This record gives sequence, structure tokens and C-alpha cells, in this order.
Amino acid sequence: MNTIAIDPSRAHAARSGFGLAELFRREPYFAATACLMVIAMAPTLFAMAVDPRQFNGINIWDKPFKFEVALAVYLGTLALFAGWLPQGMTARRSYRIFSGIVCAAVIAEMVWIGGAAANGVASHFNNTSPLMSALYPVMGIIAITLTSASLVYGIAFLRNRDSMLDPAFRLSLGLGLVLTFVMTLVTTGYMVSGTGHWVGGNASDAEAVAFMGWARDGGDLRVAHFFATHALHFIPAAGFVAAATLKPDAARAAVWIGSIAYTVFIAFTLFQAVAGRPFLSFL
Repeated sequence: MNTIAIDPSRAHAARSGFGLAELFRREPYFAATACLMVIAMAPTLFAMAVDPRQFNGINIWDKPFKFEVALAVYLGTLALFAGWLPQGMTARRSYRIFSGIVCAAVIAEMVWIGGAAANGVASHFNNTSPLMSALYPVMGIIAITLTSASLVYGIAFLRNRDSMLDPAFRLSLGLGLVLTFVMTLVTTGYMVSGTGHWVGGNASDAEAVAFMGWARDGGDLRVAHFFATHALHFIPAAGFVAAATLKPDAARAAVWIGSIAYTVFIAFTLFQAVAGRPFLSFL
């Protein structure tokens, strides 16, 4: 059985575990913005309780809440991974500027989505006015900007030959993060090329899969988008298990095979949606 090694110069991180204070030590900007998303959930839930308005068959504040959860998880994950980046990377001025831009993009995204909810209009696929039509591409650039952090992290892991992490685990981090950016771009790009995320069935979330909101009676492009954005969780988790249970060469092979299989799975869910078929109609 292998051990996932940690850089001795970061022994403090290993002893401290992965609590909130440790996340702030590793990446204060991402940790702080993740906490801001968590704090924002309280007024969003309050608005959901007192505001009876609906959009697409569900409470109008449901979407802002889901985005707050997703962005908190995303930034918290990056803050965790920051502790394993190449030594000194997070201390560079260029990196601090970049991470600040990413956090600003996250906040802008939530202002956009929350503002749309407050006004009772769609935040996505909204061409009902010249202003909304003009702002939508800008929000696309903002979304790419916040997702680009996964690409930067992924490349840094893949290029860091001096890392003391287990090679298979490091590979899984790099591939998972890069695939998150690439596949999110692919799935989102396909979605925005159309007029919505539904393909066939009713254009409503009223009878959708609980919490996830995926359509039961037709295709839903959000399924592929969801799995694309969570490659940075699924692939490193599999890599962690492979590194801890397999021999080095077998572990690296398992990571490559798992990453390819996960990419094929995302493609399958995208093609399934395009064909108008629901992902899990039995739920």
C-alpha cells in the first residue's frame, strides 16, 4: 500500500487538517469568498421563504441558492488544493492579482443572478431587452474567468515535477482540474448556443429531479454541465484511492483510465440530453 506524500516544508498543513483556518492559510482570497457565499445563503433562504414568486415552476430564489452552494464548494476546494501547489506560487504578486480577479468574477456572477431573481427575470438565455442581450456575453466572460482558476491550478500540478505528492494523486489533481475547465467550456458553450437547457419535454423545473432540477421528461443539458464542473472532485477522489491502494505504475494507469472514462461519461450525458432523453427519469 502506498502513502500519499506531502512536501515536508508543508508539514504544518498536514498536522492542521483541513479546517477553516487552514483553508484561509492556504488561500485566503478563495476561502474568504467561499465564506461570503455561505453567509449569502441565509438571506437567500429568507427570501425564498417570504417571496412566493416562481420562475419555471420553482421559487425564484432557488437558482441563486444553488449557485451560492456550488461556488462555495468550488472555491473551498481550490483553497484546499492551494496547499499542494508549487512552493511559492501563491505568494507571487501575479497569482494574488489573478486570484483577486477570480473572486471578483464570482461576486459579479452572484450579483447578476441574485439581481435577476429580485427583478423576477431570467439570468440566463434572456434576450428580452437590449440591456439583457448586451450583458449576457459579458457574464459569459465572467463565468470563464472564474472557471479559469481550475485550469491554472491543473497546469501547475501537472508541471510540478518536484512535488512531494504521490505521482498518481498529483496526476489526478492536474487532470481533474484541467478537465473541469475544458469540459465546462464545452458543455456551457453548447448550452449557450441554443435558447435553453431543455431538449424536448416541458420547459419547467416543477417536476424535476429533487434539488438537482434535472428534467424527467426530456433532455437536460445541465446534467453534462454538472459533471463537467465536478471533475475536480471525482477524479482526484479516485486518484487518492488509487494512490493509496495500488502500486505506483498501476495507480497512474488507473488515473488515466478513470479520467478518460469520466470524459466519455460527460460526453454521454451531453449526447443523451441532445437526443431529448432524461438522465435519470426514474427519480
